[in-house]
Amino acid sequence: MIPYLLRRMVAAVPVAFVVVLLVFLSLHIAPGDPVDFLLGPDTPFGLDRDEYANAMRERLGLNEPLLFQFITYIWGLLRFDFGTSLITDRSVISELIPRYGATLELATFALIVSALIGVSAGILSATRPNSWIDSVVTSLSLSGVSIPSFWLGLLLMLLFALVLGWLPPSGRPTSAFAPGGFQHLILPAITLALGPAALLMRLTRSQMLEVLGENFVHTARSKGLRERRVILRHAFRNALLPVVTIMGLQFGNLLAGTVVVESVFAYPGVGRYLIQAVNSRDFPALQSSVLFISLTFVAVNLLVDILYSVIDPRIRYD
Repeated sequence: MIPYLLRRMVAAVPVAFVVVLLVFLSLHIAPGDPVDFLLGPDTPFGLDRDEYANAMRERLGLNEPLLFQFITYIWGLLRFDFGTSLITDRSVISELIPRYGATLELATFALIVSALIGVSAGILSATRPNSWIDSVVTSLSLSGVSIPSFWLGLLLMLLFALVLGWLPPSGRPTSAFAPGGFQHLILPAITLALGPAALLMRLTRSQMLEVLGENFVHTARSKGLRERRVILRHAFRNALLPVVTIMGLQFGNLLAGTVVVESVFAYPGVGRYLIQAVNSRDFPALQSSVLFISLTFVAVNLLVDILYSVIDPRIRYD
């Protein structure tokens, strides 16, 4: 297992490099200039706009050749220096770390909610095929895949925050464990979890229906085992590997989905920070945000591979 983990971590290095390179090139090739955003419509003290803009580019290093800028950025990453925000003039890492923690809280809670809803409904549907429960679960799964997250978020905010007044509509305290923090997490997490939950419903149902028809399930039932034990201990455990795989992939989608959901709920995470960086052409902030999300996705997929051997002891990594 240890050699396998080392190989996966080494393989993650070129993946991260390619991600950084693609983001860097796409930002610098795309039209728009962060200096124009910083200057606004007027230059201070009546100075010549072109001269002042060139001086600002010189100070920010934006007039250097593209290759030199990229090498400088990579060298900074190797020293854990993620640069300085062009807008706030603060260290990117100091702004990103608390937002990254907020996004991890949101994505993790959304994954738990989606797994609880999706897997439970999928098992219930598979054990009662062609029943009204199966029809309801199938309809809900189709609806969950079809509903846009931003529209669902606005509906939940309108119902539970404005009409009923049960939950806060937006924002977040310092942490989900702070007073009132969990309440701020509920609406965006449910909004984010609906799509993955619908996908897990369909996948769990199909996998369970396949496994329930296998001979070892009929053998377990013929031995007189309780139906709950047959379903959870024998059938579900054998249907779990594809579900775990999709959950790992869905965590990456949840991280990407925070860009929309955090904007809707004014949630101070990496997704909202990334949108602000795109609008202001803040290159260091945007590059670091994408890098953090990409490395998290790589780490989650490594964790999924480890869980395979826990779920199925026959799986071994040489």
